[in-house]
Amino acid sequence: MRDLTKPTEVVDRDREWGLLTDFVADPSPAMRLGIVSGRRRYGKSYLLRALTTVSDGFYFTAAREEGRVAALRRFSQVVSEHAGLEPGNLRFDDWHTALTNAIRVCSRQREHRVLVIDELPYLIQHSPEIPGILQLLYDDDQQQPQTGVRIVLCGSAISVMHEILSGAKALRGRAIVDLRLAAFDFRTSRQFWDIDDPMTALQVDATLGGAPGYQPLAGRPSPNNGFERWLGETLLNPGRAVYSRTEADYLLREEPKITQSSTYYDVLTAVAQGAHTQSNIGAALGKPRTALTQPLEVLESAGYIRRDQDLLRRQHPIITLADPVIRFNQLIAVPMAATLEDGAAAASIGRDGVAQQIWKTSAPTYRSKILGPHFEHLCRTWVRIFGADHLPGGLPGPVGTTEVADRTQRTKHEVDVLALHLGSRPQTAHADISVIGEAKATIAPRSAGDLERLEHLRALLTDLGHDTARSTLALFSLHGFQPDLQRAAAHRDDVLLLDLPMMYGM
Repeated sequence: MRDLTKPTEVVDRDREWGLLTDFVADPSPAMRLGIVSGRRRYGKSYLLRALTTVSDGFYFTAAREEGRVAALRRFSQVVSEHAGLEPGNLRFDDWHTALTNAIRVCSRQREHRVLVIDELPYLIQHSPEIPGILQLLYDDDQQQPQTGVRIVLCGSAISVMHEILSGAKALRGRAIVDLRLAAFDFRTSRQFWDIDDPMTALQVDATLGGAPGYQPLAGRPSPNNGFERWLGETLLNPGRAVYSRTEADYLLREEPKITQSSTYYDVLTAVAQGAHTQSNIGAALGKPRTALTQPLEVLESAGYIRRDQDLLRRQHPIITLADPVIRFNQLIAVPMAATLEDGAAAASIGRDGVAQQIWKTSAPTYRSKILGPHFEHLCRTWVRIFGADHLPGGLPGPVGTTEVADRTQRTKHEVDVLALHLGSRPQTAHADISVIGEAKATIAPRSAGDLERLEHLRALLTDLGHDTARSTLALFSLHGFQPDLQRAAAHRDDVLLLDLPMMYGM
């Protein structure tokens, strides 16, 4: 039996690999269908190529610019090669014949009969009948199971891949795997980039996120040689493929529903600049909120924005940018595009000088609208993924944020990090709160005054009827803690102090 052990070159992805190999090794003689989706640069193709390598499977990837005839010709060639025939011996004129023969060839393998079609949305653009053909072949096989083929359909156009299994679509109810590949978490990303300093790791994560596909694109220099220098050679360098203007445009073109790109760019810019509700975005763009329903739905389905619900109160969700590259582009690169791309300026000042001046001008925006929000996001991620080993209550339940009214002071306080105990439901009265946390990207170390503020927030939540008896007060810091705070926390089991090295597990 072929060994399906994950190759050493595949970093992390243990859960995903286990799911896919269980799917492949299923002994059922019936055909099985799996879906893999995720944003470009997340490593879907890399993972599936590794899977077909260890299983001796069939792998075909579609090309964006390729038409129907060319795609069929190339698919025929891959089938011929997989069957052990000389190139050109097979020529299919329609997708029903092509797919039938590909499945037949795969079914002749002794074990692990894997057939992967990567970037399926490109094929659907010119051959929309493909999902229907796969449905017919799948249903026929279920009547008389005999092929044992495991078909994996993959794509970067997330909304298209999600719709494949929705509503009245042909393949609805037929997939047993629906794997949505996510970015690396921030700890894995630091290890993947081999970054020594946790602050540098945070800054790289705030600009590129955990997409592993950017590492080979970025090339040299390493972030370890200085974040500002690295930024000037990557996201702020129009000559690089990872230049954020080029990359953001590339990402948005992946989504076929984005037809009027200017509208979507305007929405992304408004959100990046602080418009976090549909009404606020409409006001920023001079449009009625109803006109933004469809663009926001498309951007959300594509994974470029997210809507975060208040954990305790029923109100409109907060809309934020989910993709760090797009956020960096809209806030930093777009306002500076003319200067960045002006060859005369670069020639007279020098490439490094242009980047340094732009970075100096953009640094306040970077700190307040990129680094600060991203640090808060990573703190919530830490609680959700890594907090179980440090929290008295163990694995937490839902993690998010909330806003607390202070009636005495006639003001409201934002709680940066809030977690409920496992089993508690959001937006219910008398919530059982596990963590009340503050995560401000301040330059100064945190002090005892920060702890007093958290104690005040806990009292307000208690007055609102929530259960805070077992709550942990968590203070997250970029630059450590003052001695007075360390002394106060040392004698309490309800206080948790977390700096960057601890968050990164260093």
